[in-house]
Formats: sequence, structure tokens, C-alpha cells
Amino acid sequence: MTNRGKVLKSTGKWYIVELDDQSIVNCRIRGKLRLDELRTTNPIAVGDIVTLAQGADDEENRVIEDFKPRTNYIVRKSTNLSKQKQIIAANIDRAYLLVTLHSPETHLAFIDRFLVAAESFRIPTTLLFNKIDQYNDEELEYINALAFMYEKIGYPCHKISAQSKENILFLKDEIYEKQVVISGHSGVGKSTLVNAIDPNLSIKTGEISKAHQQGKHTTTFAEMHKLSSGGYIIDTPGIRAFGIVDLNKTVLSHYFPEMRLLMDECKFNNCQHINEPQCAVKKALENDQLDESRYMTYMQLMEEDQDDIHRKNIYG
Repeated sequence: MTNRGKVLKSTGKWYIVELDDQSIVNCRIRGKLRLDELRTTNPIAVGDIVTLAQGADDEENRVIEDFKPRTNYIVRKSTNLSKQKQIIAANIDRAYLLVTLHSPETHLAFIDRFLVAAESFRIPTTLLFNKIDQYNDEELEYINALAFMYEKIGYPCHKISAQSKENILFLKDEIYEKQVVISGHSGVGKSTLVNAIDPNLSIKTGEISKAHQQGKHTTTFAEMHKLSSGGYIIDTPGIRAFGIVDLNKTVLSHYFPEMRLLMDECKFNNCQHINEPQCAVKKALENDQLDESRYMTYMQLMEEDQDDIHRKNIYG
């Protein structure tokens, strides 16, 4: 009996695991695992490699005994008022953030927060500007400007239409034999994109809420889908807001690649790039060599109270 597998879905109490022999089993976890990570609400996450106890119960359910150390993971604050965190997904090779200009609108601050979080988790990220078939010339010009801004600091950008399957073929090659996560606001087209990459999956897609121009909730838990072309896609719940968890503000600038390149030129080794003299980052900002929107996000994060339990950081 195979005793190792990969977690495809977690619903809190039960886990769906793909074993090394490709079979799928339902699992629960040993109680002691819940004590190992006191600061997280879920000890096991989608993407984890787990070991199972020998044998199964009368209904063929298995028991997760342990999991292998993670290469990385994404966390968010729990939606309750505690200071606990929830692990969204683990062992990610690349993240793809879907961005739309409207229905719903993806703000630059949201993009930057996601990129900072991915940098802090050491997850390479690609930006996918979706629904390009719905934009006029002026909007497409704006997307080109955004793509130029992010590509020059090291983030690959692609203009796609998940609905019409336009410009998405490269994804199959990139995802092959990889474990990737697709994220973004509800309604940006995550499930539509996954279905376009692999039509055999037939993942449920949602409608756009007219009141809020955001998607209705179609994904409650992160779920990993195995592609027939090879590889795995983790479809996350739609994000309404993105808060940064456990981020050390003294090294926040390290998670902005364009700032990271300039830090050695600052007068002080511990320069925070705010009011310090002879700051290379501030000089680059003044000379239009650093984008103001990125620096504004940096300042917002520096000033933000991460312990504010009322600060919204939820998945819609």
C-alpha cells in the first residue's frame, strides 16, 4: 500500500490526496499534527507532500501522519479576529497573478502587495493581463505601460484572453511538470483560464456581481488540479484584499527588486529609504528612475499596522 502522496484539496477536516501510484484517497490527520504549528489554523495545505499511516478504515479513508518540509508557501491572516494564519498553498514553482482593468478592477497597490508577498516567500511571479479582448485602444495602451513597468524590474507579463483562449498556449509549456498557483480577485477569470488550459477539468466559473463588480464566490478552498498535459494548477479563492503577514519592515525594501539593486549605494546600511540623507532609492525616485506607484506601496506597507485585526485581508 502506497504511503506517500500530494494534497490536492483541503476542506478543513478532510483532505483529498493523490498517492504516488496516481490513486486518489480521502484522508484525515493525526491529532498531534494540529499542535505542531500553533500559529496556523491548518497544519496541512494544498501542495504538501504527506506520509500516510499503514492501512485504511472500513470506508477506505487514510490517516496523514506527517508532511515533508516545504520549499515555500503562501499564507494569509485567518478571517477570524485571532492572530493566527492560514496556509493557502505549499511547494509552489511559480505564481500567476491575473489582472483586469475592470469587472473587477485590479489596483496597482494590490499587484504590488502580491508581488511583495511572493518575493518574501521566494516564489517567482508572472503577471497575466486578462480580458484583453474587452479593452479599447486607450486601455490597451495603459496595459502596455503597466507591462513595461513590471517587466523592467523582472516580472514577466503577458496579455491574454482566457475566454477566447487567446495567447495562453505558452502556459502549457511553462506549467509542464510544475506546481503553480493562479491568483487574483474574484471575477478576473481564474477558473476560466484553468478550463482553457485543460478543458477536461470543467471547473465551475462564477458571474460578476453587478453591485460590486467582483465575482461571486466560486472557490471556497484552494484546490490543486492535475493537468492532462502535465503539471498541477492551484486555483485559489479570489482575493479581495492582500495583507502582508509577518513581514519584517527593516528588510521590506529587499522585496522590491528595483530597490534591492540600489541599496548598496545608500549612505547607511540600514537605510529605510524615507528621510535618510544620500539615499539612492529616493534619488532614483526624484530622477524618475523608480516608479512612484511602487514607492507609494512601499510607504503604505512601512506605515501599516500588521497587527490591526480589523484590516481586511480576505479571499472572496
